[in-house]
Amino acid sequence: PNVSEEEINRLLGIVLDVEYLYTCVHKEEDADTKQVYFSLFKLLRKSILQMGKPMLEAQESPPFEKPSIEQGVNNFVQYKFSHLPSKERQTIMELAKMFLNQINYWQLETPSQRRQRVPTDDAAGYKANYTRWLCYCNVPQFCDSLPRYETTQIFGRTLLRSVFTVMRKQLLEQIHYSTGEKTCYDDEYLPLCSFTVLVGEKRKPSEPLPHEENKRPRVVGDIPLDLINEVMATITDPAAVPETSLLSAHSARDEAARLEERRGVIEFHVIGNSLNQKPNKRILMWLVGLQNVFSHQLPRMPKEYITRLVFDPKHKTLSLIKDGRVIGGICFRMFPSQGFTEIVFCAVTSNEQVKGYGTHLMNHLKEYHIKHEILNFLTYADEYAIGYFKKQGFSKDIKVPKSKYVGYIKDYEGATLMGCELNPSIPYTEFSVIIKKQKEIIKKLIERKQAQIRKVYPGLSCFKEGVRQIPIESIPGIRETGWKPVGKGKELKDPDQLYSTLKTILQHVKSHQNAWPFMEPVKKTEAPGYYQVIRFPMDLKTMSERLKSRYYTTRKLFMADMQRIFTNCREYNPPESEYYKCANLLEKFFYTKIKEAGLIEK
Repeated sequence: PNVSEEEINRLLGIVLDVEYLYTCVHKEEDADTKQVYFSLFKLLRKSILQMGKPMLEAQESPPFEKPSIEQGVNNFVQYKFSHLPSKERQTIMELAKMFLNQINYWQLETPSQRRQRVPTDDAAGYKANYTRWLCYCNVPQFCDSLPRYETTQIFGRTLLRSVFTVMRKQLLEQIHYSTGEKTCYDDEYLPLCSFTVLVGEKRKPSEPLPHEENKRPRVVGDIPLDLINEVMATITDPAAVPETSLLSAHSARDEAARLEERRGVIEFHVIGNSLNQKPNKRILMWLVGLQNVFSHQLPRMPKEYITRLVFDPKHKTLSLIKDGRVIGGICFRMFPSQGFTEIVFCAVTSNEQVKGYGTHLMNHLKEYHIKHEILNFLTYADEYAIGYFKKQGFSKDIKVPKSKYVGYIKDYEGATLMGCELNPSIPYTEFSVIIKKQKEIIKKLIERKQAQIRKVYPGLSCFKEGVRQIPIESIPGIRETGWKPVGKGKELKDPDQLYSTLKTILQHVKSHQNAWPFMEPVKKTEAPGYYQVIRFPMDLKTMSERLKSRYYTTRKLFMADMQRIFTNCREYNPPESEYYKCANLLEKFFYTKIKEAGLIEK
């Protein structure tokens, strides 16, 4: 008979589930669980032969008890906490939701394990509920052809009572363990052996990343620290900037995802298969979920190939979990000896896209690799993925030497090799928040500067007379605001060329006859009170060290430090002093050299 393509795909899906259950039957050691697996295996095989839909034959159908666990917990929250203020009640509701979520993905102990732990318990009743849980909740998580239900929606008080004691104990143990340094990125977290380790403790936003000692010195403007602190207090004050769950039209791509992670709606876990020990069932379930996500989102990639790499012990996957289910992930393989990681698959399920999950996934992956001291990504991107990778900082300019990756990474026909170099000083998951805060600080400082300017000038009338544009410096009062024309010199994009140019200029400055007062940091014994007057000291020795460490990534950073030397000198010393005159002469010489190098207009 003629069978539609959709029906063939459905039957093929059942075939995959049959193969998986066949493996489960042979590997499972518990007799009760093995029996359920075998019954489901026969049911699915029968539905293939009859080309029908698998229907579980049971005396009862879900729900098995009313009210359900979900309804009972919600009733409890309403009864006990309805009198609380809105914000506190919302917190309790979020906790209740997390509790229900834990039950939905809790791995029930087998009837034999329970008999050993609680010999006096109703063994027959627990076995019946365990069988129902396997058939309707657990197995359908990795067998799509079976209908799936949430544990908290089809079970009630009886099951809750049977799992609550064990669950409570393990959750309390988990809270106790989480006070340590373990994170979901730790090596011992992969593979997992028990649920207690599974939850893991994620890095807090305030927790510093590794390589803290490698951070470049912070460039601070000559703005009083007390003013900066005052502005910071304003923009972080909840009363001044009320918190809202609504995102602005100009929010960062990953802002919504970051908020969901903080509320516990989504989680990130690095997982993988293992040949050394029996993998945790939940990990296997998530790996199957990742296989399905990659297969659906990457239809041109053979499913067998995806399965082989996802389950390959040499590959790991950063998985995105929402409500206990896999909705996205990045599969990768690390090559520590070569100094790079290959990204193999990257996808988020279609109905969860355009929510910032892709960006937040990549940011978590970057932080994971910074911790493991691998600072380069390589990937082959097809025409549809190039745009995404560009947004994540990838480019076709590969920083890794070709000899390091040829023969190591998989080559894909019709795809473009792209790379991304990581900066160990950047906390990537909070980067957009930091940039936003910096913009807010600058905006507030501008507003304060504007408030200090009392003189009001009339508007510009020249445009009404047909003038298309005028120089900024010709606007009345513009210089009084502190505005200075910015040099329009060409910014050198090649780091090596910029380094060479700046090194030459610095050598010329240091060898100048008027550079002697600025060669080294000012000694406290020679200039009493200098560091009370000068908040941001600078000298040519410090600049040489910064240049050597490749601190000067732009000409502006270099010029700012040099200008600080001259400004500090004039601020501390009287105009008639020798130091003051040296600063003026050396400054003039410095700008001559900068112009000769083409870094600013002549």
